[in-house]
Amino acid sequence: MTAPSTVAILGAGSWGTSVAIHIANAGHSVRLWGHRADAITAMKETRENQRYLPGIAFPPSLVPVTTIDEAIDSVEQIIIAVPSHAFLSVIQQLKPPKSGVAWITKGIAPTSNQFFSAIIASVWGENMPTAIISGPSFAKEVAIGLPTALTIASQFPDFLKRLQRLFHHHHMRTYLTPDIIGVELAGTVKNVLAIACGISDGLGFGANAKAALITRGLSEMTKLGLKLGASQETFMGLAGVGDLVLTCTDNQSRNRRFGLLLGQGQSIDNAEKSINQVIEGKHNAAQVVALAKAHHVEMPICQAVHALLTGKMKPKEAVTNLMNRPPRYEH
Repeated sequence: MTAPSTVAILGAGSWGTSVAIHIANAGHSVRLWGHRADAITAMKETRENQRYLPGIAFPPSLVPVTTIDEAIDSVEQIIIAVPSHAFLSVIQQLKPPKSGVAWITKGIAPTSNQFFSAIIASVWGENMPTAIISGPSFAKEVAIGLPTALTIASQFPDFLKRLQRLFHHHHMRTYLTPDIIGVELAGTVKNVLAIACGISDGLGFGANAKAALITRGLSEMTKLGLKLGASQETFMGLAGVGDLVLTCTDNQSRNRRFGLLLGQGQSIDNAEKSINQVIEGKHNAAQVVALAKAHHVEMPICQAVHALLTGKMKPKEAVTNLMNRPPRYEH
């Protein structure tokens, strides 16, 4: 049993809350912060996150707090769980943490198309220990204790081991890798591909089409990753194909549900309102296409999703155009 630690989770959405519950269940002291003070106050009173994880009680050592300063005061580990568009603003409110910083946010900085590891290096220097925790994981399943396996990526071996001790217990297994870029990219591209699969299903195109989108999407993800210096093994692992299959095939995925509604004829605005949560893939599509263009990588599925989201193509037209691309060797 690892000695109890004090951990700050910055971001009280479904994923941040579920990770807070998981870590607190191991006896660690966890402070959960969210930007909405009224929501945090409600969590204090009800001892649950009624909006995202209703009916799942907080462990005694999980304490919701209303300010970042209270959350990070004298903690041993900071884990960022806010949506990608809020990541930089949270970093700018923190002093450089002595023990390093980890995040469970999936995505890329929206204005600069930078990975979060690069943003932290630019703000706090390249010697700051950084890590991302990712993989096939729906928040509710983690919160109620269903078996889950995750990847922790960092180029700082001691930091990796420390985070593994924090996460690897009860129903959760963790695997380690130094390929932080590959894990960051995989967690971004899979959101876009989940929208594509949702659109296909919404159009009634069936299981064959979905399997093709997942397989060719994985190829797109891998090609861009290799250009960025990532390891091919990452895309064959939990953070790659594991998270991709989960997000593209299960309706717990908000990106897939968003695409499903688009395929069924709803407008982008109405589909987003129906989900009532951040649709990371809606923002990630433009970022992935920009990265692909900068590195001269062809990503037709991601490009089709981006074209659809920017009003340049209709859902059926996007899928039909993909199917009518010239024949080629598979690679």
